[in-house]
Amino acid sequence: MKKASAKITRYASGMRREYDFAGGVRGKHYHALQAGYTITIHRADGITVVKEVKPTAGAIILEPELRKYFPNSESVNATLRSLIKLIPSQHPERGKKAQKS
Repeated sequence: MKKASAKITRYASGMRREYDFAGGVRGKHYHALQAGYTITIHRADGITVVKEVKPTAGAIILEPELRKYFPNSESVNATLRSLIKLIPSQHPERGKKAQKS
């Protein structure tokens, strides 16, 4: 005799009804991961490999809502270069020389 299969109901997002994220905290481990983390790999031959993973120096992490506007490094760099042109000069001598020319 076959078991009756349980019908799984899902929300429009594809998540099952029994999943409950009411107590979840978004970004809970974000800052800890930015500081770096360790991966331990136990191989079948008995060797243990430990890897330290740290973000590379100068790495900048975009927030998820910005990624749709800046899908790659080139788009971020182009935008920042255009913004730099809008910043007034920090050196008054440079501004005076430009006016004399």
